[in-house]
Amino acid sequence: MQDSAYLGDLGGLSGSVRLILLDPRGTGQSQAPDDIASCRCDRLVDDVEVLREHLDLDRIDVLAHSAGANLAALYTARYPERVSKLVLVTPSTIAVGITAGSEVRREVIRRRQGEPLFAQVSAAFEAIAAGHGTDGDWEAIVPFTYGRWDAAARAHHAAGKQHRNAAAAAAFRAEGAFDPDATRAALATFSAPVLLLAGELDLAGPPPVVAEFAGLFPNATLNILAGGGHCLWLDNPAWFTETIAAFLA
Repeated sequence: MQDSAYLGDLGGLSGSVRLILLDPRGTGQSQAPDDIASCRCDRLVDDVEVLREHLDLDRIDVLAHSAGANLAALYTARYPERVSKLVLVTPSTIAVGITAGSEVRREVIRRRQGEPLFAQVSAAFEAIAAGHGTDGDWEAIVPFTYGRWDAAARAHHAAGKQHRNAAAAAAFRAEGAFDPDATRAALATFSAPVLLLAGELDLAGPPPVVAEFAGLFPNATLNILAGGGHCLWLDNPAWFTETIAAFLA
């Protein structure tokens, strides 16, 4: 539940394809609803469909990042005939019932053992994994959610706090939002091309988890960016835009 500004132009992807960016209800230029419960993920699906109808497009290519992949998965499951191609970038997998265990995430951290912040992030992660992580621990692992903790990553993280509606985010995954078995069954019959992009160093969506997600589709391709984190368009804009533009062409 962040407004679309956090995506920027997706590393220059707007130079290759026409991007129409949706601010989910309660974020950005979309009005906050009277009933915040209407921000539950399954209740947002028809917002996407209304947008497609408004644009007078018979079918659309759908691209989603992170938690937005849950909404994209539910939209594809409900309106498969309206999706030409689907792109899931470092996707969350809650909607399909796939979870990343602590050991999978721990292995991602180990890959960065030579980096200056390794000890800080590792200690904070272990506190979180043990169930007693503090707000400070969650903030301490942020640098390892990016492929590089450079000025661009720091600015993106700082700006992200302004783009998020916390109340809407809590409602997004409220009880009843997801029916993983039903969604998996629907996606198993979705025959259109699907592209999943993962970052080698993504703590949120480690490659093995994204690979398992890819296995749910009959016609999916998985590409992994070496050294990539959770926001691949920041880590390697050229690779990101070329990979997606080629897929959509």
